[in-house]
Amino acid sequence: MGLTCVALGLDHRHIYGMTENMAKAGVTCLGYWTEGDPETLPGFRKRFPHLPRFESLQAALECGADLALISAIPSDRAQLTVKAMQQGMDVMSDKPGCTTLAQLEQIKACVAQTGRIWSVNFSERFETPASTLASQLVAEGAIGQVVQTVGLGPHRLNRATRPDWFFRKACFGGILTDIASHQIDQFLHYTGSDTAEVTHAFTANYANPGDSEVQDFGEINLRSDRGTGYIRVDWFTPDALPNWGDGRLTILGTQGYIELRKYVDVGGKKGTDHVILVNGDRCEKIDASAAGLPYFARLAYDIENRSETAMRQAHCFTVMELALRAQQMADEL
Repeated sequence: MGLTCVALGLDHRHIYGMTENMAKAGVTCLGYWTEGDPETLPGFRKRFPHLPRFESLQAALECGADLALISAIPSDRAQLTVKAMQQGMDVMSDKPGCTTLAQLEQIKACVAQTGRIWSVNFSERFETPASTLASQLVAEGAIGQVVQTVGLGPHRLNRATRPDWFFRKACFGGILTDIASHQIDQFLHYTGSDTAEVTHAFTANYANPGDSEVQDFGEINLRSDRGTGYIRVDWFTPDALPNWGDGRLTILGTQGYIELRKYVDVGGKKGTDHVILVNGDRCEKIDASAAGLPYFARLAYDIENRSETAMRQAHCFTVMELALRAQQMADEL
């Protein structure tokens, strides 16, 4: 029998892609457990009608799975992670993998004690073929040495369909902890940085005065020994955009630049995963939709071989620590 997984918590729609992509990597899902009846539950059942629901968390933890897929309420993810690792499972968590620095320390201690893998699915890189192609181009030296990234993460609020926890900061952790962890991951990855300094962090509630804990705008400046980065995240996606957000990344190198228009190309080509490459020889827009999503197969390989081909454990820790420290800096302001 090959590798198996179990889903713990269906509170965010990201669990759909996590479950589907691990199945494509040859990992069999044994079932799921979730607290109550989150609004994502019907969609999960529709996509995976064959999966049974475990009656209790304990039953799910004792099912013998190799991997736990965790997409519970963000503030609950660390506790589920620790329980799963103590049960002998590796973990793929939805982002953010935790919502406080204390939780991060608990996860680090559990990884050290158990030897389990804690991987956070930074889906804006791991679930976009455009990011796969960009990684290949950077590795090939297509734009020289990367010295800066500009990551934009706009999202649609979809107020009517959001659960109550979405509007409580103690549950979602803040906009920088949540959304901006994606862009921090990309900055470290594309610049080849092991760590970075948060030189500026800011959040605001510009358009939702009735929800005092909502942060609908955030920005971060990062600096490492390899380059600098600017991050902007928000909940301002206009209604006319045909998808949830016009997520973009610009990677500046000493010999050119790459721009990723991941989800939509307004006024340009249809579809997703558009990569613009400009260097000394090429000036073109590339359809990257067939570039693949290697993270999931690599994680399955890592589970079997105790390796770090999908993502280094230290990188995962560092991304979440920087996101949490940026959030803390902005909150103190």
